Amino acid sequence: MEKTEKKSVAAKPELLNRELSWLAFNRRVLQEAQNPQVPLLERLKFMAIFSSNLDEYFKVRVATLRRLVKLKKKTRAKLGEDPAAQLKDLLEEVGRQQQEFGDTFRNGLLPALREQHIHLVSEHDLSEEQQQWVQQYFEQNVQDLLSPVILDDNLHHLFLKDQTVYLTFHLTEPEATGKKKKHDADERVMVMELPAKRHGGRFVQLPAIGDERYVMFLDDVIRVCAHTLFPKFGKVQVHAVKLSRDAELDIQEEVSGNLMLKIKSSLQKRETGYPARLLYDPAMPKAVLKAMIQKTGIGKDELVEGSRYHNFRDFFGFPDLGLSHLVYEPHPPLPHPTLPRTGKMLPAIAERDHLLNLPYQSFDYVTRLITEAALDPQVSGISITLYRVSSKSEVAKALLKAVKNGKQVTVVVELKARFDEESNMYWAEKLQKAGANVIYGIPELKVHSKLLLITRAEEGQNRLYAYLSTGNFNEVTSNIYADHGLFTSDPRLTSEVGEVFRYFHDRLDKTGQFEHLLVAPFELREKLNGLIDAEIARARKGEDAYIILKLNALQDERMILKLYEASTTGVRVELLIRGISCLIPGRVGQSENITQRAIVDRYLEHARLYVFGNGGDEKLYVASSDWMARNLDRRVEVAFPILDPKLRTEVRHMLDLQRQDSVKSRDWQNNFVGPTTEPAANAAAVRAQFDTYAWLKKNSRRRKTA
Repeated sequence: MEKTEKKSVAAKPELLNRELSWLAFNRRVLQEAQNPQVPLLERLKFMAIFSSNLDEYFKVRVATLRRLVKLKKKTRAKLGEDPAAQLKDLLEEVGRQQQEFGDTFRNGLLPALREQHIHLVSEHDLSEEQQQWVQQYFEQNVQDLLSPVILDDNLHHLFLKDQTVYLTFHLTEPEATGKKKKHDADERVMVMELPAKRHGGRFVQLPAIGDERYVMFLDDVIRVCAHTLFPKFGKVQVHAVKLSRDAELDIQEEVSGNLMLKIKSSLQKRETGYPARLLYDPAMPKAVLKAMIQKTGIGKDELVEGSRYHNFRDFFGFPDLGLSHLVYEPHPPLPHPTLPRTGKMLPAIAERDHLLNLPYQSFDYVTRLITEAALDPQVSGISITLYRVSSKSEVAKALLKAVKNGKQVTVVVELKARFDEESNMYWAEKLQKAGANVIYGIPELKVHSKLLLITRAEEGQNRLYAYLSTGNFNEVTSNIYADHGLFTSDPRLTSEVGEVFRYFHDRLDKTGQFEHLLVAPFELREKLNGLIDAEIARARKGEDAYIILKLNALQDERMILKLYEASTTGVRVELLIRGISCLIPGRVGQSENITQRAIVDRYLEHARLYVFGNGGDEKLYVASSDWMARNLDRRVEVAFPILDPKLRTEVRHMLDLQRQDSVKSRDWQNNFVGPTTEPAANAAAVRAQFDTYAWLKKNSRRRKTA
């Protein structure tokens, strides 16, 4: 009998589930709320971030999975993973995190606040004098804002607005009135929206008593005084609910049709979208919960047991009480070492490249540049991509000024930037009415790159000036997002930025048109593969080979498999991934040469960096793109090189600080617990964000004294 040869079958490379990876990121946010070394009132803000993140997670990811579960069995089979099983796993993890969240608040933050003489009081904690003050405050500032609705047979359907806290009132023990009328009931259930916005915030600050400070939820102010709303009932119980709705914009971006109308229609649907989660107070009487289910049509699958309070994101508005030692030390924006602090910027950019590091340096340099261009008689045109615009955008106002002054202004507005469509639409319509050429994105693609191009007549010909960034043209987020932006007049870059803007006009394939920029959807993926292959080839020759990536998300399976291949050939791969990562590092035969860490600190790490060893002549790209399929294939993204050696050294130094972080860095392989890098003996600990600020501050002083 002939002996058959056994063939070894390679094990399928392992990937981490995207949904669970995202939840792991949010758990790192919760760790900051639990960390006693973080200033106390900042810990409350991390609770707010955790809560806001989880809300978005339910509105987008959970809602999407629930829609997938409803697909036909044959269609679900094509997905590769069972959405029902995924949904079960992530809801179990959400439950664990919510339990930890509640424990952190009750047993961690509340006692810590009391130690600092700050008391978050409920209706059960008030002295007689405080109760009188709250009653008076309620009558003067709250009562007129309330409009309860009774849940009875006359109400056929109750609509709950998205992301809004509602209070339910369970009224029992009606007063004796002698003969009972037919319509009188022994109990009633009522509901109303918590008027936090109209009130001016979620919290009420009570008068201090000596050094003791008192703060109260608006919810509890209403609880204290609820009996005055319903004097004919002897017992009034108040509980909270909150609904999160499906926020996914299922838009078929067609070449024909009005995208603006589609977006507006989708925004209206978002308010009435499929319920993703109804949070309720577990102390709520069953009769009240039953009435809410009946009148809203919420299914049992959407019910999630919460706590007494919902919308912890409102802790962004918790009063600071004038206690500066309980918040981060101020980091005022630093003056730039090479850009002029007053006066014109274009001459300085004509002379050399400049790197802007947000939020450490001011975003005002960007708005100053656009305003200067708007007023400059030699500037003929301004082109810009707007992905997320603030509601009071100074950038948009400067563009309006440019239109008024006769400049040719082209604005590429992304109407599908999740949760920012309304602001983007407002400014798009305003700019279009003023006379700007407004381009509403690209069919089937999102425009995620952040580009500005200025055309100026100099010495009888046009000269181009550009600003390329990882961050949005948004004054608000620029204060909390850590980003890099490059001011340049280098024709190697500006001419290619011009080619990107030409694509927005002619929609022609630009493959082969870019020598320095890496642009999706044309060649970004292919050129990244080429750069990785070059490191693999060096490793196979026994040469030093390495890749360093700083990303928000690493999900694309093909790119992950490419990094696994690099690891198995000896390429050192170092990852700094803030959020989602489906790559599993440290696995023998797969990823033993890959390390993966994350930094969660005062600012949101938002810049993307790609570094390749390149045989000692290192290549460094700053990018808007994560390594996700949607970024590499279905978005307009730009990665740009730092060509100036001094600026490349500057970026590398800041990246190295993050690589050396021994305070806020967390290790993927250690469940993100504890710092990953121990400082050397007698060496100071490295906290990348704070050390970056100190380093840039030192540089700005050096320029001042030069």
